[in-house]
Amino acid sequence: MQPAAKKEAQKIGIAMVLGLVLGLVLHYFGKGAYVQYIAPIGDAFIGLLKMVIVPLVFSSIFMAMYHLGTPESLGRMGVRAVAYYFFTTCIAVLFGIIFVNIINPGIGADLGSAGVQGLSEAMQSKVAGNSGGWASLFASIKEVLLGAIPTNPFGAFAEGNILQVIVFSILMGMTALFIPKKSEPFVKFVGALEELANKLTMGVMKLAPYGIFVLMTGVLAKSGTSAIVSLSKYMLTVILGLLCHGIFLLIVGSIRGKMSPLEVLKGIGPAIITAFSTASSAATLPITMMNVEENLGVDKDTAKFVLPLGATINMDGTALYESVAAIFIAQAYGIELGITHQIIIFMTASLAAIGAAAIPGAGLITMSIVLSAVGLPIEGIGLILAVDRVLDMFRTAVNVFGDAMGTVVVDSMLRKNS
Repeated sequence: MQPAAKKEAQKIGIAMVLGLVLGLVLHYFGKGAYVQYIAPIGDAFIGLLKMVIVPLVFSSIFMAMYHLGTPESLGRMGVRAVAYYFFTTCIAVLFGIIFVNIINPGIGADLGSAGVQGLSEAMQSKVAGNSGGWASLFASIKEVLLGAIPTNPFGAFAEGNILQVIVFSILMGMTALFIPKKSEPFVKFVGALEELANKLTMGVMKLAPYGIFVLMTGVLAKSGTSAIVSLSKYMLTVILGLLCHGIFLLIVGSIRGKMSPLEVLKGIGPAIITAFSTASSAATLPITMMNVEENLGVDKDTAKFVLPLGATINMDGTALYESVAAIFIAQAYGIELGITHQIIIFMTASLAAIGAAAIPGAGLITMSIVLSAVGLPIEGIGLILAVDRVLDMFRTAVNVFGDAMGTVVVDSMLRKNS
């Protein structure tokens, strides 16, 4: 890691710890309401990160396609990336199912019955739309595939629909290869846009310690540790599963990248901390891209294509969390799940996570797909609401780490075959 990057990572780490401490102090002295006066700083930081996402993703992927030279090169990279991401998502779900069956966090749990009423009205309507078992899963997958087609590219840019932006960028970049002379002015424009987006990202990152400090303070000042105590076994199950999956990813990334695990963690540290603090892999994308290129030595063209793809379809942490939550809810309601039901959970959690948006709380929507596929009450989501925001931070960190390790693995495969 470069000295400047190392210094930034240390600042971010210190800011996160200080935020945790201040949040707990404010909560226990009953002063949590004071957070509202500094909350705009955290909101502004996330807003600035989101501002960079669309121009960075479009320009990065377009230029990556243009530099690849042939559709065959894109095909090799794309197939490897998608195959790897789906494989690791399945491994994550397997870890979740193993741990929840060993620890049995829902057996004997007395958590009341908050139910779906604990969700906002908008969230309730979305959850209700996912109550059709296998039919809803099929509908969800179909929606993801058809929804990837940018019928209105400008609308996709305006709404921040990253999957559609990726598809549009790929198609435009590939088309530019066939008309190099005519597309040259546009290629120069997009190349300049990429440089600007990268510079802007570096500028925004200077605000990261302050934004992360405020975000962490807000989380602890509001909730404290009361919910964590009542759901401690459930949280322990999820975190253990995420930790084991993270170690698995670290081993794979270290071997393929020919680096020590410590080097990998130092290199991707700022992105992981930012993901943990913001609970958004999309907002973290610009930082992840910088980290894998500058600190882990990944080829820029590989990072520009594989990372945005991963931030859209690779949700290891979310898939693991959903498998644990589904079985936990069944245990809490006293519903016994056989092997067949758990296989269905394995399949639906692996597939539904692909459609989870890279924003805070999106896992709750896809959770309803997993629950309905095995006939579990959707209201069970209310049982885990109290700690969802905290667990969202952990699973987002794993999502982002999985994206980064996927980029390292794909890059090593391409180097070996070149």
